[in-house]
Amino acid sequence: MNILITGGLGFIGSNFYNTFKKKYPNYNLVILDSETYAADEDNIEDVRSSRIIKFSITERERLFKLFENYKFDSVIHFAAESHVDNSILNPMEFVQTNIIGTLNLLDASIKYGIKLFYHISTDEVFGHLGAVGSFDEKTAYDPRSPYSASKASSDHFVRAYHHTYGLPVVISNCSNNFGPNQHQEKLIPTIIKSILNGEPIPVYGNGQNVRDWLYVQDHVDAIDMIFHKGKVGETYCIGGGNELNNIRLVRLICDKIDNLKQWEQNSQDLITFVEDRKGHDFRYSIDSSKAKQQIGWGPKVNFDEGLDRTIDFYFKKFGNKE
Repeated sequence: MNILITGGLGFIGSNFYNTFKKKYPNYNLVILDSETYAADEDNIEDVRSSRIIKFSITERERLFKLFENYKFDSVIHFAAESHVDNSILNPMEFVQTNIIGTLNLLDASIKYGIKLFYHISTDEVFGHLGAVGSFDEKTAYDPRSPYSASKASSDHFVRAYHHTYGLPVVISNCSNNFGPNQHQEKLIPTIIKSILNGEPIPVYGNGQNVRDWLYVQDHVDAIDMIFHKGKVGETYCIGGGNELNNIRLVRLICDKIDNLKQWEQNSQDLITFVEDRKGHDFRYSIDSSKAKQQIGWGPKVNFDEGLDRTIDFYFKKFGNKE
């Protein structure tokens, strides 16, 4: 089986690639990545034996040539601009990668007879929630940032290509991922690095915004199961079932690191409330019942264990391992 993995040097893509390469040694896996600031070859465990091709999915002619040369059976599409703050500053970059880039992949997939196009998306396409309720596969789209709008658009195009052209597709919408290989601009790595450097920990607004946290290996396992067992044309919502508001998450990480380091510093003193993000969604929550019922998936790593693994990874990455 020849599989194209777009964005395979990024956070979720690299974790997926490392797992798939070990689990399915007979699969021919090809990574396509433009190597933006958020990608890193060091994320790949066996980079020397890996096939990595470096250009952007926005480069249409090169993309078609790649499909022609490799004769892929399937595409697993991780590649995306994903940082909400960056999308507020430069929406057009998100349009180019997340929408135009996805369209290029879809067109190439139609032309070269791809047997499955798996599109990785986000729960942010659904907008936000109040104090109760959860997103599921029937939730109406209501994107509220340029990032989520670009991902919502790409989701719609994927479904349209399935219904119009008969392209075999599946989509999954996940909650906030955490774990190894995540770029330090994201919340949990930012918290850890700030604590280790004794720098202010920035918290948007009053810190009451709630996210549903999913350990990245659990997400990888879900993608594996959807890829092999999911029903063509279907969408699957993947969540960790770990809802915390941001200030509680920050305080928890502070306490964990203080206990590990056994220093005199009280890391909670570093917490600094900053001006809230524009259009900041209040709460996300995912109901993963469909995935559990149809493909037998459920998260295995509890939040506390996943957080300990993540802290250990960044201790090593930032050079602060005890």
